[in-house]
Amino acid sequence: MTLNPQPEAEADHLEALQAAWTRSRESWQAEGGLSIRARKDFLKRLVGEVRSRRDAIVEAIDADFGGRSRHETLLAEVWQVVEATRHTRKHLEDWAKPEPREVSLHFQPATARVVSQPLGVVGIIAPWNYPFYLALLPLVAAIGAGNRVLVKPSEYTPRTAQLLVELLGAVFPPEVVAVVEGGPRTGAAFAGLPFDHLLFTGSTAVGRKVMAAAAPNLTPVTLELGGKSPAILHESFPVARFAERVAAGKLLNAGQTCIAPDYALVPQARLEAFVTAYQEAVAQFLPSLGDNGDYTAIINERHLRRIQALVDDARERGATVHEINPRGEELEGTGKLVPSLITGVTEEMAVMQEEIFGPVLPVLPVDSLDEAIAYVNAHPRPLALYYFDRSRRRGEEVVERTHSGGVCINDVMLHITQESLPFGGVGPSGMGAYHGLDGFRTFSHEKSVFVQSRVNAVRLLSPPYGALADRLLKLFIGA
Repeated sequence: MTLNPQPEAEADHLEALQAAWTRSRESWQAEGGLSIRARKDFLKRLVGEVRSRRDAIVEAIDADFGGRSRHETLLAEVWQVVEATRHTRKHLEDWAKPEPREVSLHFQPATARVVSQPLGVVGIIAPWNYPFYLALLPLVAAIGAGNRVLVKPSEYTPRTAQLLVELLGAVFPPEVVAVVEGGPRTGAAFAGLPFDHLLFTGSTAVGRKVMAAAAPNLTPVTLELGGKSPAILHESFPVARFAERVAAGKLLNAGQTCIAPDYALVPQARLEAFVTAYQEAVAQFLPSLGDNGDYTAIINERHLRRIQALVDDARERGATVHEINPRGEELEGTGKLVPSLITGVTEEMAVMQEEIFGPVLPVLPVDSLDEAIAYVNAHPRPLALYYFDRSRRRGEEVVERTHSGGVCINDVMLHITQESLPFGGVGPSGMGAYHGLDGFRTFSHEKSVFVQSRVNAVRLLSPPYGALADRLLKLFIGA
């Protein structure tokens, strides 16, 4: 795996980027946006290619990770892309219809409407953790809105990037969609192009750099970032069920998910029961680790060591690390980490300051729901929040009193699978949103159109002003 491409290779990638940009921009200027018919045809062909290449997608991502669960790739990447593409294609004509708007009584019988137009050339910078899904989902939205698209995959997943080149090349002409490979230099140059919209998915730190690179061109950006997403247990909710759902979310892709539960807030009286239930849930999901194809490896050695350093720091500062390794396996050299639960954590520990992005779950005891809400509100706004409670009233209270990109009640992560819901962060966890209709709107310009009637009274309010204008203004403004 080439994490830092050689200078010669980067030069080639930069040259390819410039050629792709020029081709896309010239095509846009010559032909404008894609017709509704062309959009629907491209999306239909895309679904067919994704379905026919599902095994190749699984193999590419597995190779990039050094061990990626086949079922996780099919569930979280292939299926979700197929569903999103079908949803967009089904609703596209309705979304694209001009929307009539009310005209003030004083200006009738004029008419007004909002017309959705494609923006132009859209850039998508995709991350490594879901390298297929998070490249294609925004692409589906951008194509649905009628744009041309350049995609920059992560250098951490070169096999998936090459697969994207081949798959998208089989569906789209190069002037409509192009994939640009390369490392950090290419990524920086990509972010600095004068796109009509730029969508980035990744860390908050890199998101700041992307936004800074886009600023000189006044390029609008959608930033899908991350943060520390809490899971809150109310004392009335079954502990075993809470533990099972949090474990399922934490173990998916070995925790390498931007909306994975990052830490748990558990009533003090239920803490011991939760620790036991979580360990049992993990052991049930993963009775073995190293030789288990259901358990995904960490993307590379650098990230593995980073996560392990968070655990070691917590242990050295006095926390208790509960490792969950049912068979007591030695995982050195497998690229996998032993799932763990950490109790006795404190604010100064790195595991409570950084997004974990791995199979490690810190747990903090709280004495009340108010204390849990106060803790969440005292920290940067997360991408997701999970609350478990049988009381609808308290659930609504949590929604109203906290800020997060999205909320899932009595489960985790499923809000991202709903194409009818916008997906995006708030504050440090991101800006802007997409998916479904919201994705169509993100990559469209909603143009206001006012059509004057042949018979109108506007001339009565033109100079030279006189008594009639005074009477009309008095009528309009009121006493």
